[in-house]
Amino acid sequence: MKELMAVVRPARVGQTRDALAAAGIPGFTCLPCLGRGKRLIDPGVLRLIMESGELPLTAAGESMTEATRLIPKRLFSIVLGDAGVRGAVDAILAVNSTGRAGDGRIFVLPVRESYSVRLGSLDEV
Repeated sequence: MKELMAVVRPARVGQTRDALAAAGIPGFTCLPCLGRGKRLIDPGVLRLIMESGELPLTAAGESMTEATRLIPKRLFSIVLGDAGVRGAVDAILAVNSTGRAGDGRIFVLPVRESYSVRLGSLDEV
């Protein structure tokens, strides 16, 4: 069993959902999150990302810089059998790869056990 965590652009959530369903993976969790990659963010590009067109302010009321700004993203969490990982990764890559910085990241982690809350039993995924 594996957990696949994918960080994607908010605008790609619907396409990612549809691609996962088409790949036979209808169940997942999707959460809003904030984050940033390794590179500094160009404030001009950031303004295009932000819906309001303005850089947010810090607690002190100052504009955030490219070094401190966190970008809105979406985090998909999918638990599936080992055989389904490649299909899920391919589905996510197909709709999220634009070749530009900020396309996202996919992590694959081992899952040792999974329990059903309703039944209280150990489940196989």
